[in-house]
Amino acid sequence: MATIFSRIIAGEIPCYKVAENDKFFAFLDINPLVKGHTLVVPKQEVDYIFDLCDEDIAAMQVFAKKVALAIESAIPCERIGQAVIGLEVPHAHIHLIPINHESDMLFSNPKLKLSAEEFTLIAKDIADSVVAE
Repeated sequence: MATIFSRIIAGEIPCYKVAENDKFFAFLDINPLVKGHTLVVPKQEVDYIFDLCDEDIAAMQVFAKKVALAIESAIPCERIGQAVIGLEVPHAHIHLIPINHESDMLFSNPKLKLSAEEFTLIAKDIADSVVAE
């Protein structure tokens, strides 16, 4: 059975996409820690990020950098934090989180409740800031 992320990539489940190329897909986390919290996933369904081949893990980081720069351009923040936890969904993914303090990265923090309109606007602002390949 396909993971929820594979179903999102296939368009079976709606999402707030911010970027995509032939190997990777980036979309807003629907349970964000802060506005602009984005997930970067490989289109290849791999459970553990370190099971990706060296070339793909390097390319995923380069893609994540492009998305992070777009988030930074669209969302006022000090930096973009990056986290790889990998236990919540069996599909490799990177969390990109706009931060002003280290505590903004605590996954135990309450999640934001955003409206569909807010998600749509945030996704558009980030997507509009992504530099084309």
